[in-house]
Amino acid sequence: ESNSVALVDSDDKLIAILTDIEIYKHPKEERIARTWGTTAPGLPYVEETIKNSGNWLIGGDLEVIELIKYNDGLDRFRLSPMDLRREFERRNADAVFAFQLRNPVHNGHALLMTDTRRRLLEMGYKNPILLLHPLGGYTKADDVPLSWRMKQHEKVLEDGVLDPETTVVSIFPSPMHYAGPTEVQWHAKARINAGANFYIVGRDPAGMGHPVEKRDLYDADHGKKVLSMAPGLERLNILPFRVAAYDKTQGKMAFFDPSRAQDFLFISGTKMRTLAKNKENPPAGFMCPGGWQVLVEYYDSLTPSEDGKIPEPVPA
Repeated sequence: ESNSVALVDSDDKLIAILTDIEIYKHPKEERIARTWGTTAPGLPYVEETIKNSGNWLIGGDLEVIELIKYNDGLDRFRLSPMDLRREFERRNADAVFAFQLRNPVHNGHALLMTDTRRRLLEMGYKNPILLLHPLGGYTKADDVPLSWRMKQHEKVLEDGVLDPETTVVSIFPSPMHYAGPTEVQWHAKARINAGANFYIVGRDPAGMGHPVEKRDLYDADHGKKVLSMAPGLERLNILPFRVAAYDKTQGKMAFFDPSRAQDFLFISGTKMRTLAKNKENPPAGFMCPGGWQVLVEYYDSLTPSEDGKIPEPVPA
């Protein structure tokens, strides 16, 4: 008979109230098909979250009583969209460019971000500020956990790879769906709420391999194309990724030059993780030493059990 519902935490403490509620069916198959473009088995997040959820959903107007605290040492990074807008105003930002990531920051990422700031300065902006916005919700089991990624990001700032004066680091609390062109619209639109007016997007954003067939699930260019025409993104300037790779002639990460492709080495996320697991160093100039040490320490923390096997990681 009531039109409002109390939302409580695991200790039954009131955190929010849903008013003017609406209850509706949960069409799981349709939701999955519309989000991922397939209902193939083995999609991340689907198996863990959607298929095991209830058959009914509830929505309404949300009144937040108390912000959720994780008490994991990272709450200082969990800035709301309003918090971020205030921080950008405090720093007198006249442009904000957002970078979405779920991986450790290597020097190729840093090159892309610093070059974007340079381009914005050339366009006439006086104080462009970077929003480094790592994803903090569900990720696949083989991704580096959030706590270790945040340690790595802090080292990148400490080592001066990114300038702390022109960088705001904040956790983006969304789960990762790996839903390609559909998900990248959410990633972009959410950053508008946080005050960003430029968004860096790369090749195959939020993409993944097909869970059953040996192919990519999405066309690598569809994410960028969708962002150029999606409704609601008129206020956001999309900045296409420039491809960075390790330039063997310079001993550092540089923008890829097709005319001398033989001089470049592409170090994939899988290759990076393998090197860190084996306590091998990447080529000098790939990642700042402090940041790389954090990765080595993470994989070292996955100590083998009594049978000599490293425990299987679980999704964040």
